[in-house]
Amino acid sequence: MKFVDIPDSQRIECEPNNRSIIFTDGKITQDGMEIRQIELLQYIIKTDKTLGDYSIITALIDTDHGQIEILYDEGYRGNDALNESANMLIQNLGLSGLILRSLISLKNKLETIEK
Repeated sequence: MKFVDIPDSQRIECEPNNRSIIFTDGKITQDGMEIRQIELLQYIIKTDKTLGDYSIITALIDTDHGQIEILYDEGYRGNDALNESANMLIQNLGLSGLILRSLISLKNKLETIEK
């Protein structure tokens, strides 16, 4: 089951323009959930002649309880926005925060369904 936790999610109903796998083929367990893969997805929404591409970058977390796609970054971030976001995530210890935020959102979505 896949959940999307993004404001105005209609903006990302198309296929992403780019993908970057951050973590795969490993097992991270957090709060009783096994994380199978973490991926950043880039959706290029529009291009400005001066500012460049306007991107929505999301994180897709695949767990043994389902998938959750959450907003990671958004805005005019240049031509290499996805790689820069991936590097920032990996180099600045942002991965643990991303995992915790994603799992909280996923648990909330699962609890809503169970009710």
